[in-house]
Amino acid sequence: MEEKTQSNGIWKVAVAILAIVAGLLGYMLNDEKTKNKDQVQIINQKVEELASARVRLDSVGSQLDAKIAQIKALGGNIESLEAAKIQLEADKVQLKKVNAFSKQQYDVKIADFVTLLAAKDAELVQLKRENTSLVAKNKDLFSQNSTLTNENMGLKTDKQSLADSIDNAYRRNRELTAKVTRASALQAQFVQAIALSDKNKERDGGVYRASKVDKIKVIFQLQPNPIAKQDIKTIFMRVMDPDGAVLYDSAVGSGNFDLFGKESTYTVKKDIQFQNNGQGVEIIYGRGSAIQYREGHYKIELFSEGFKIGDGSFDIK
Repeated sequence: MEEKTQSNGIWKVAVAILAIVAGLLGYMLNDEKTKNKDQVQIINQKVEELASARVRLDSVGSQLDAKIAQIKALGGNIESLEAAKIQLEADKVQLKKVNAFSKQQYDVKIADFVTLLAAKDAELVQLKRENTSLVAKNKDLFSQNSTLTNENMGLKTDKQSLADSIDNAYRRNRELTAKVTRASALQAQFVQAIALSDKNKERDGGVYRASKVDKIKVIFQLQPNPIAKQDIKTIFMRVMDPDGAVLYDSAVGSGNFDLFGKESTYTVKKDIQFQNNGQGVEIIYGRGSAIQYREGHYKIELFSEGFKIGDGSFDIK
């Protein structure tokens, strides 16, 4: 009997504990639901604020575009409007960063945009007035100009004839100058490529083994030209590989020069004193740090004073 009474007491205590636990769980669950509900409300509010800010920015953007077009058409200054447009686009991008969004901050930004638009409205009114005045002045000037045009019609034919004569003389002079310049150009003949070994042993014939070629010596003769100036001439030499590419190595003197009005590359150049006596010239090209010559046909082109003056070739086997 005593054991039964003790057992009933234990069950009552257990039931009481379960009731307390259930109460705590219920309280915690209800509190969590309340928090979740508050968070949902906050999120919904922020979404509405973001959407509103986006709509307002889009509206301001459309107004800015319209003002830019109107003021530009009237010849006004649109720098401030274009700067505002750039800032507005940046603000739109910032809207994507939800956590950094501040409604108060965007309210201030939009208010600044609206103030700028209002100021530009006043400027637009002034520009329209000025343009109306300019149109009236232009009509008056046009009327005066028409009168002057009628008075000067007699002089126009004489002036045109004089202009045509000057233009024809200039054109003939330019053509003559071009002919004289071309006629005074140097001419290289008997262009020959000689192979030099690393010990400067020469080999001629135009066909060389790659292992025996350390440098290429190009020799040629300049034809006498009675109208060419006897002064310092720069001769540019281009050596082109079997693929047509110009051999270029700045370490051994390669660079750029003007060719027919365009910048081109040369392999090596040499300054000479032109004596107008059929003098011989030699130009040596060392391949520097480049690998040995590839097998194939190589072309040589010589230029001076903007003209091609000669060419040659050699082969590597």
